[in-house]
Amino acid sequence: MLKVGVLGAGHLGKIHLRLLNQSAKYELIGFYDPDEINAKKVADEFGYTSYENINALIDAVDVIDIVTPTLSHYNCAKKAIEKGKHIFIEKPITNTLEEAEELIELESKFKVKGQVGHVERFNPAFIAVNDSIQNPMFIETHRLAEFNPRGTDVPVVLDLMIHDIDAILSVVHSEVKLINASGVSVISKSPDIANARIEFENGCVANLTASRISLKNMRKSRFFQKDAYISVDFLEKKVEVVKMKDAPEVLGDFDMILQNAEGIKKQIYFENPEVEANNAILDELETFADAINNNTTPIVSLNQGTAALRVALQIIEAFEN
Repeated sequence: MLKVGVLGAGHLGKIHLRLLNQSAKYELIGFYDPDEINAKKVADEFGYTSYENINALIDAVDVIDIVTPTLSHYNCAKKAIEKGKHIFIEKPITNTLEEAEELIELESKFKVKGQVGHVERFNPAFIAVNDSIQNPMFIETHRLAEFNPRGTDVPVVLDLMIHDIDAILSVVHSEVKLINASGVSVISKSPDIANARIEFENGCVANLTASRISLKNMRKSRFFQKDAYISVDFLEKKVEVVKMKDAPEVLGDFDMILQNAEGIKKQIYFENPEVEANNAILDELETFADAINNNTTPIVSLNQGTAALRVALQIIEAFEN
């Protein structure tokens, strides 16, 4: 079992602590939170060991799980890596691109592994259709959330949209060609609503919308590719796959047929991939343990987390142009 420590015992940090404590792949050693009142409360309520300083916790473990505010990600990760510890780091990987790129260099130098917490990669609905998404040419995403003061210290792009950016980059195997975007600040000092259009070198276009002041929650993505339409509901854990194939010579009574202007007939049919229930956060943490134990590349590497951050920052930059 890998000895693990958690940095940060806020809302998400407490979830990580609970899951690591129940995981068969980790031994939870303890946590560090600079808020002494909160640290004592969490230790008293759940029985986890609270460390008085960050270095003592890092020294006591094999893996550091960083669930702190984004501004502190880099410093926490740097300290852990330089002591030879593997790091799991919540998204976004860091506050700046330069910080993220330095962590990649340190990861290589100290021969450790790092994974970024892009949890939607482990969403059972996305997993169910991942193999079916082949060379999509148009993608549309909507990630809408009711207002929550937690997270408003960063633009909605880094808070919400980055989930969809990462998912898109994982299925579109092409370089970004052009980004156009607009963002509006309604309640926060940074944009609360944003829309971005990403054009890729291979011709794929992705249209992303994110809002944190909506009346209802929505997390949907739609992928359009040759002869197929794939819809993923990340919130409801549901998928819809509609495909087309050449129409048979003899049509059945219930066959759904489309005919274009040239007279070519296509048959529409539906696939129903099984969506297997899981705990996405536990899965991302445990697959990281597997990557460490088997010396394989983590599912969401520091390189991939950096790629998502790079596009997110380009979108934010496009707001001003």
